[in-house]
Amino acid sequence: MNRQVSRVSLVVLAMFLALFGSTTVIQMFQADSLRADGRNTRSLYESYQTERGPILLSDGSTIASSVPSNDQFNFQRVYSNGPLYADVTGFFNPTQGSSGIEQATNDYLSGTSNSQFLDSINRLISGQPPKGAAVEVTIDPVIQQAAADALGSEQGSVVAMDPKTGKILAAYSTPGYDPNTLASHDSDAVKEAYKALDADDGEPLLNKTIDGNLNPPASTFKLITASAALGTGKYTPDSQLPNPSSFTLPGTSEVIYNTEGGSCGGGATVSIATALALSCNIPFAELGLELGNKLIKQTAEQFGFNTDINFTGTGLNPLQMTQSRYEGELDESQTAMSAFGQYTDRASALQMAMVSAGIANGGKVMNPQMVERIVNPDLSVLKQFEPAEFKQAITPEVAKTMTDMMIQNVQNGAASNARIDGVDVAGKTGTAQNGVNDPYTLWFTGFAPANDPKVAVTVVVENGGGLGQEGYGNLVAAPIAKKVLEAVLNK
Repeated sequence: MNRQVSRVSLVVLAMFLALFGSTTVIQMFQADSLRADGRNTRSLYESYQTERGPILLSDGSTIASSVPSNDQFNFQRVYSNGPLYADVTGFFNPTQGSSGIEQATNDYLSGTSNSQFLDSINRLISGQPPKGAAVEVTIDPVIQQAAADALGSEQGSVVAMDPKTGKILAAYSTPGYDPNTLASHDSDAVKEAYKALDADDGEPLLNKTIDGNLNPPASTFKLITASAALGTGKYTPDSQLPNPSSFTLPGTSEVIYNTEGGSCGGGATVSIATALALSCNIPFAELGLELGNKLIKQTAEQFGFNTDINFTGTGLNPLQMTQSRYEGELDESQTAMSAFGQYTDRASALQMAMVSAGIANGGKVMNPQMVERIVNPDLSVLKQFEPAEFKQAITPEVAKTMTDMMIQNVQNGAASNARIDGVDVAGKTGTAQNGVNDPYTLWFTGFAPANDPKVAVTVVVENGGGLGQEGYGNLVAAPIAKKVLEAVLNK
């Protein structure tokens, strides 16, 4: 009998320890992430009983705030210039959930994070109403407006970032939406608005700077292939490659051509530097075959491909970011196509901004950062985020050589529409093929000033910029990037 009692006691003790352990884990380690989960409607309802903290730009101006309301929610979320900053703030609503910074920093904005517990107790004891913390983002209003003005009605996205710190200075995509529409307390109206936005072919609810189906990076990917080649020590910008006017992919009957037709600049061979400046596909297909898929993939991953990247801030829930993709198992023909950014290569605007920024920063890629700091209602800093290195993608020597070649791309090559008088701009354009009859996707990525980079900019224009297959990167994307670069340089 005693033995049976002992066994039952041990089972009860084990169950108690398991319950105590799981409760402790939830309370101590998982509380913040559970509160921030967009599906946690209880947390969202509780948030409406609190004056939710504001979202501030880098200059201190407010782009999201809470004002009193005369209903059960107590406070209404309001977005200043909502469509301009929708890709940053996202929206906050108890029936449709939340997105963007509203979701990623919900526990701080609502005052429910573990680190705000003592502040909540103090406010309760002193009789002060509950209030969330302010979240200051890295977005610069001048650069954000310049990105919106330059992109205009084109469908696509613009990202601008500081190469030295990784701070996101602008993140804008079109078509967009007004988050005020989705912040309404009229649940039926919100559901109808959300349904219409979700059904829109332009996918306005997607933050196209980081999310969606992504696009082939096309010739902007040649920056990675060239970096891989230079990194071996076996190649220089003057290394020569065969220069035919057409090239049959190994093991297939498929023939590829240079964009302009004919050979790359004439001559029996062509240098890597000239092939990059003129954006010729055939030499880079040949270079890709020489390098092999494994080395190109390794270099792409050093810049962030095939990686989940948290760019909200260290310790915060990440914004939803789709991985940029470079396949690992490719045959020779697929490797040749991937080496110049086609086949299954896919990249976001942010990813290619990281490539340019890494080259600009001596080969060191910084972790993208969108949250600067979190500030308590009493103005004390609750959390400060510091720049963090993602990876040393390439050596400083390779980065310097790549910068020199990118300058030539703008001064004398296929990125000439990004030229700025008196400033050395380093850049690369791309014109991505999507299907036999589908419009091209048009790219530019680069940085300025080349000798002391202040900003890296990537522009993606979808649907051929309204020109179908007649548009190309230098015609459409490069002038947009130029306007954003000028906005930074003129500050």
